[in-house]
Amino acid sequence: MLKHEHEHEAEAADRVFHALADANRRAVIERLTRGPATVSELAAQLGVTVAATVQHLRVLQDSELVRSEKVGRVRTCQIDPAGLRNAEAWLRRQRTAWEHRLDRLGAVLDDPTKE
Repeated sequence: MLKHEHEHEAEAADRVFHALADANRRAVIERLTRGPATVSELAAQLGVTVAATVQHLRVLQDSELVRSEKVGRVRTCQIDPAGLRNAEAWLRRQRTAWEHRLDRLGAVLDDPTKE
């Protein structure tokens, strides 16, 4: 069960890191941290077409970084913190593993009987 959970966490982190690898998608995230925005507003900020913006938003939604709601003809987007929580969990596991390795290395290097 734990292995499956870690695999799911790693896959979710992959989606987040892939989404954030693009400068336009990072710009969308930065904009949405200030509050919700329509697709048209995001497209204008990015200087790209609405169609290109929709493609970026699809990647962000698949990674759970953004969610959107359509009311009438207007789609409004906002931050979805689930994706960042997934990436943070993966990073926390990696940091913990490396801290343990470095602690063991430090203990070996500090052991006077090894000289």
